Amino acid sequence: PGPPARGSLSLHRTYLRSPLGLLRMGQLALGAAFWVTVAAHKYEGAAHFALFAAVLVWLLTLALFGLSLLGRWALVPWLGSRWLLTNLVHDLALGVGLYAAATGIMGYKAGRKSYCNLPGYSQHCLYGAYLSASVCGGIVACLYLFSGLYCLSRRCRDQRDIV
Repeated sequence: PGPPARGSLSLHRTYLRSPLGLLRMGQLALGAAFWVTVAAHKYEGAAHFALFAAVLVWLLTLALFGLSLLGRWALVPWLGSRWLLTNLVHDLALGVGLYAAATGIMGYKAGRKSYCNLPGYSQHCLYGAYLSASVCGGIVACLYLFSGLYCLSRRCRDQRDIV
């Protein structure tokens, strides 16, 4: 006997229209803006960690979004049966924690480069890139906090599904 037959892939449209689905799309868009902004400019020191954290969380979010959108979270061993808890831990521990750290790093680096924002400064200035990455990171951390609180409220109401 082979593996059980699976139905055809289709989009889980109720998830796409749910608050969690909309928050995930915002997290993916602004998270990509964060790490593309950092990666497109010269970075050094602690910005390596900020870039690593942003890309790691972004890839994990993309995986959660894809599995949830296709309704295939049951295929993930051990975590599939605890999908709401998996999303909750991902959002609050990884999303908020790592993006808050990355935002702090980029905000600190923007503050250190604020002198080059003066008129007449002729060298290449990274202040704008660091500041925009910091703003994107702060907004993404808030989006992860909102989605984590949404999952927590569903869990507290004894609901076991993400939608």
